[in-house]
Amino acid sequence: MNIGLLARIEAKPEYADKVEALLRGALQLAREEEHTVTWFAFRESATTFGVFDTFENEEGRTGHLQGRIAAALMEAAETMLSSAPDIRPVDLLAVKLP
Repeated sequence: MNIGLLARIEAKPEYADKVEALLRGALQLAREEEHTVTWFAFRESATTFGVFDTFENEEGRTGHLQGRIAAALMEAAETMLSSAPDIRPVDLLAVKLP
């Protein structure tokens, strides 16, 4: 894996629990994605969430951005998020895994 995505997600306070549930539920979708190597969902604060995932190549990253998780986030953006998710491509410089 040498590339990834880092997404920052800001929920409206009244929807924070639903955004958390959405991200927890997305784990199964991530497991089904053949080209997603690793996938992490996290919470920074009461309303700030994030996702970090990695891929072997650009094809995998692009496929993920066109997949079901991204579609669910964009759908949620209309009602549950303060703004559209801030999704940024990243290049991995070093990796340590178990």
